[in-house]
Amino acid sequence: MSTALGIDLGSSGLRAALLNADGQQVWSGALPYPGPFDQSDSWLTGTRALLAAMPIALRRSIAAVAVDGTSGTLLLCDRNGRPLGDALPYHHRSPEQETRLRQLVAEDEGPAGSTSGSLARALALLDGSGATPAGPAPLLRHQADWLMGWLLGCWRWGEEGNNLRLGWRIAEGSWLEALTSRPWAEALPEVVSSGTILGTVGVQARADLGLEPGCLVVAGTTDANAAVLAADLREGDGITVLGTTIALKCRVEKPVQGAGITMHRLGGHWLAGGASNAGCGVLDRELPGLDLTELSRQLDWRRPTGLDLLPLPGRGERFPDDDPHLEPRLNPRPVSDALYLQALLEGLTRIEARGWQRLKALGAPPLRRVITLGGGARNPQWRAMRQHHLGVPVLSRPDLLPAAGVARLALAALTGQSSVPLFSSSR
Repeated sequence: MSTALGIDLGSSGLRAALLNADGQQVWSGALPYPGPFDQSDSWLTGTRALLAAMPIALRRSIAAVAVDGTSGTLLLCDRNGRPLGDALPYHHRSPEQETRLRQLVAEDEGPAGSTSGSLARALALLDGSGATPAGPAPLLRHQADWLMGWLLGCWRWGEEGNNLRLGWRIAEGSWLEALTSRPWAEALPEVVSSGTILGTVGVQARADLGLEPGCLVVAGTTDANAAVLAADLREGDGITVLGTTIALKCRVEKPVQGAGITMHRLGGHWLAGGASNAGCGVLDRELPGLDLTELSRQLDWRRPTGLDLLPLPGRGERFPDDDPHLEPRLNPRPVSDALYLQALLEGLTRIEARGWQRLKALGAPPLRRVITLGGGARNPQWRAMRQHHLGVPVLSRPDLLPAAGVARLALAALTGQSSVPLFSSSR
């Protein structure tokens, strides 16, 4: 039996899913990062631990593997993949690079033109690298691309969706022209489409993970795109991922453009979306150690708190407002923890609603329903609040794993499919 493995490097931890030839999930695993999120050793150690927990017989059945990761988490490494410091995570903003960024690209040139994008982080990483013009150029690799390189034993490649924030133009199939003439242009990866077979797992990775010779390495995607692949979508569906942050995705007929907006190509379709810095991570931080499930049972979403909170984790936002100076509003705080939780959920719901309004204003079709993934999809009170606010049916599918979605890419490559079907034919 040949199987396909998907590895998900999410914002809160690592997950893996194994699919058989029929696309059925036969195994899954999850664990928190064993170390700091911004250290590649944590990604690698976590991956080894995930695979070590899989039965040996299943491990030996793996014939293809693909990786997804947080879009925008960027690492500087040498030509052999050795990190030249910690990564800058997806939520890191580099406002000190704003002037240089404006000299390279305009704000309206997509996600690379924002101080929340990978290009700004790249400039910051290059500034701090100490690399000399005479020495070998370092490499800029996103989280999923770096682990993909480790699997191959070669860090040449980058997947298109993971590199939009760095300046890859997916519609044109090229880097922003201003980047190709920079002295550090060799740091950029050679970009391939999701689902491309890049080679087989290298000797070191095979030994570390217990994989068989000939196991294919397939270009993956971002964690939000992997979540879309895991869902059974219909026309008019939107995807909301309620994880540590909130991410929105929907199909559009043609590419749209705007600050903080990302455009992806998946399964032959264009997907527009954006990701807020706000999300469930703020709930855990503001209400530490409390049972949020029990607190949620105490709230009455039909009676709004009247508090206008903006539950950002810190200064700066990416989407729906691309504003590096936007300040969070986490006060006033009611005495009741349940009431405070309700006010935070109301704030997150407003962010989601503004995100859908922004996408519609840019040309996205009207929503017919919203499919919700991630840990926040387990909260029925929040689902009811969101459904009332959005005015369309909201379905919760918390058990759908991005790891299973990216495993579908590996399975499609293994079975010779040209692309992964994205939309269900059912109505």
